[in-house]
Parts: sequence; structure tokens; C-alpha cells
Amino acid sequence: MKKPILVVKFGSASITTKEGEVDERIVLEIARQIASLQKKYNIVLVSSGAVAAGKRFLPSYTGTLSERKAAAAIGNPILINTYSTYFRPFKISLAQSLCERHHFSNRDQFLQLKNTYEELWRNNVIPVANENDVVSNKELKFSDNDELATLIAVGFGAEKLLFSTSVPGVLDANNKIIEKIETIDRGILGLARKDKSAVGLGGMTSKLNFARLANQMGIEVVIFSMQTEDAITKAIKHETGTLCLPESKKISSRKKWLASGSLIKGELMVDRGAEEALLKHKSLLAVGVTRIVEHFEKGEVLNIVNLEGLTVAVARAKMDSSLLSQSSKKNLEIAHANDIVLL
Repeated sequence: MKKPILVVKFGSASITTKEGEVDERIVLEIARQIASLQKKYNIVLVSSGAVAAGKRFLPSYTGTLSERKAAAAIGNPILINTYSTYFRPFKISLAQSLCERHHFSNRDQFLQLKNTYEELWRNNVIPVANENDVVSNKELKFSDNDELATLIAVGFGAEKLLFSTSVPGVLDANNKIIEKIETIDRGILGLARKDKSAVGLGGMTSKLNFARLANQMGIEVVIFSMQTEDAITKAIKHETGTLCLPESKKISSRKKWLASGSLIKGELMVDRGAEEALLKHKSLLAVGVTRIVEHFEKGEVLNIVNLEGLTVAVARAKMDSSLLSQSSKKNLEIAHANDIVLL
């Protein structure tokens, strides 16, 4: 596909009214601005709002898992019909894409999803992605649509990822917008407020954590608000919101998938020597492991964290963690360098 890929995620709070209904004024603005960008980009819209749109049809709604599933089942057609109504005057067709985690954790299924999106783009159709809340369970669901948008952006090799939220960007200690972030470190993460909207799952901490992953995979991220005039087109030009700068490093498509789409099962803590070896693109050996945080089996994906608990890499295991704990061999290779992605 010749055109670069643009992923735009809209949170529930950014596209719904205070009453929880889809804000048609915002959807019209989305349609108008996305229409102006379609010639330049292959676009994926990731939109929350299904649960918010559907829960008003459940009079005794309290937010239980089964009620959220029911609200999503009601709200999904409402959401996509509203989008379709406002995109139609711009002669743009939409396709609904209800995603589940296994679509990303299984590489064959992921490639099928990618092929489907590419076929849609060839026919000038924009996919609108959302989690398939009706069938997803607690263990395998996405943490929120920030994660889904990031998996799509990283897995598909997007150029830009935009997060539309209820605030105009990342705010500093004085409530002023930070226009540019070069590295999302602990100091930046500490600025994120812990609250989240009444209709959404994610907050600013979620967006910054996923923006960090996208940046590490070479993707530019902008966090902005649809309440700004021409917000999407301005975000593309870095004229509104907070720009999170990407790192400049080349990563294979398989390793991008491994870093973003794989279902992470286990976790190991490593010492300084192992951390330094990983940074030199070496394999992970048993001698450098200080603790098995979460057990895993051969072939599963695991987090590798340093002594401070920060994730430094993800890897595909060559052995079960039970064998690691039983063995006294320090030169056992837990993960080969080709199956390790530095973060």
C-alpha cells in the first residue's frame, strides 16, 4: 500500500454527550476532516462509544460485565449507523471491524485482518474498529480501545496514531498543555491524572503508556481534543494537542507484531548484566534471571523487566519457566536474540 497509515482513536468521552448519546455534531466534524485526509492516508478509525450509546436502553444499568456486553450489543449498530450517516455525504463508505485479542495474538489471524483492511483501503472504504465486547472475556479483552488502536498502529506499521480525548493534551503541573514530548519517561507518566471519564475505560495514563510503545516502534503520536476547531487536521500538522515523538529505529514487521500483538503470558526480572546484554542484542540466558514473576510455557511471549520493574523487552520463550526454576545450568538460553524485541 503506497499511502501511509493513519490510526485515529476516539474515546467515549470525546464523542458522546453528557447524557451518554453519540454527539452527532462531533461525528460530523470527524467525517468532514477525515474526508479531507483520505487521499493522503489509509485510515483506520478506532471508536469507543458503543456501551455509552447502548446503556440508556437498559433502565437498571449498573455497569456489570453482562450489562456492558448487552449495552455494547445495542450500541454498536447505533454507533456505526451514526458514522455512516455523516460520512455518506462525503461519498465515503465504512466497514465495521469488531476485534478480539486473538486476532492479534495469532499471527496468521493478524495477517488475515491486515489483508482485509488492505482490501477495504483499495476500495476507498474506511474500517471502524472497536472491541467485540459482546463475546470478549475478562482475561482476553483489551484493557481499553487505546490498546486496540496501538496494536493496529504498530502491527500495521502506521505513520501516525492520534488519540482524541476529553482534555486538550497532556497537561503539566500548572495545567498548561505540553506541546511536545521527546521521551515518555517516569516524569511524564507522573503528570497523568488518575481519573477517567464516567463513560470510558482509559485515562491519560493509559494513553501515555500506549503512546510510549508506539513511539518505541517508530510511530508519531498526538493526544488532542475534538473540542478544538479543525482538531484532526491540526493534530496532523502538530498545531494542537501534545506531540509524542517517535524513536528512529528500524524494526521488522514480525518483531513489531511480537512487541504489540502477542498475548503476553509470563514475566522475568533480570539483573544489570542481562539488561546490558539485551541492549547489545544478545540472547537471554538463565544466569541473568533474578526472579520468575509470572510463569510461562515454551513458545509463549513474556515481559522482561529490569530491577526497577520497568519492561526492557518482550521475547518468545524457548523453554518452560518450570524447567528454568529446576535447572542449575546458568548458560541455558531462555530466548534467542531473534525472538527478543527491545522496548
